[in-house]
Amino acid sequence: MALTAVSWSTASQVSDLSGLVLQNQRPIPELGDKDVLVELRAASLNKRDLVVAKGQGGLVAPPGAIPGSDGAGVVVKVGSQVQNLQPNDRVITHMVPDKFPNDATPPLGDDELPGWNHICAGLGQEMNGTLTTYGVFPESCLVKFGNMMSFEEASTLSCSGITAWNSLMGLEGKQVKKGDWVLVQGSGGVSVAALQFAVAVGAIVVATTSSEEKGLRLKALGASHIVNYRQTPSWGAVAKELTPSGRGFDIIVDVGGNATLSQSVAAVRRNGVMTVIGMIGEADAEPTPMMAVLFVACVVRGILLGSRAMMRSMVKFVEDNKIKLALDDEVFALADLKDAFKRLEEQKHFSKVVIQIPGKIQSEEV
Repeated sequence: MALTAVSWSTASQVSDLSGLVLQNQRPIPELGDKDVLVELRAASLNKRDLVVAKGQGGLVAPPGAIPGSDGAGVVVKVGSQVQNLQPNDRVITHMVPDKFPNDATPPLGDDELPGWNHICAGLGQEMNGTLTTYGVFPESCLVKFGNMMSFEEASTLSCSGITAWNSLMGLEGKQVKKGDWVLVQGSGGVSVAALQFAVAVGAIVVATTSSEEKGLRLKALGASHIVNYRQTPSWGAVAKELTPSGRGFDIIVDVGGNATLSQSVAAVRRNGVMTVIGMIGEADAEPTPMMAVLFVACVVRGILLGSRAMMRSMVKFVEDNKIKLALDDEVFALADLKDAFKRLEEQKHFSKVVIQIPGKIQSEEV
């Protein structure tokens, strides 16, 4: 009997998620020379996954595509030209490969940062993703990790983790260091990962939130100060006053887009770095003009994921520093994906929403 998988499939993209269908015996494709068969053990969800599933923002997935970009598992089998992986290796997915099935998408070197076209052509959209018990991925979409992290923790690094790492470590000469002041916004995956990474190097972190409960969790992870943005509309100036002599922040990780950018500009220090990595705030918020940064004299970076080389450096950093990556309190089974999406959409989660995938070999013929 041939190996099959339990997989979610994007039959159609509709706003009520009715187009997501769970297949119980999806055939596993043959491995190409540079492909790797992975038994997935965990996946985590991003806002992108929800947007793709609903067909919003012009993000199109081919019918039958497996959703999800973030995952961790165990190598089962490798293609004949796979060089750096072998069966039983523990691996994390990286959303974008070095070469794409779509010839119109240019290849990516190890140190190259992906563009939006690469992300749209990557896992969970044009390429099959991680919400499955077994997946076939190019070797370049996988990074090894050791026993220090659980599969659930490792699955959070594929998108939000690498984005946080790029925000803090991606600009040569401006990497976060001990004694720097860092501002993170909210308690989503990128912000929590950035908090944990910055604390690990000895930076002082200020976090914003509207929830007292989540504020306590952020403090427990190492945030030195919490600012409630709902109670304090001008939170940028208030947060800035917490820094030495009110100088402002060395690095700001902005996830809210137009809803938060004006406050980030108010909080950043001269020659500081403001990374713009998301737009989870109110969609109708007043845009912040680029000229606003002229008199602040800061660096502004747009961030889309990170390179494969960054991914490997991040995994080593997490393992070397024995960071216990934060997860949401509620963990979902693969069959309960739609409930997990609901929790994500309602923003009831802390850090990342995680799907446990207890894979089971259905055939020895792999």
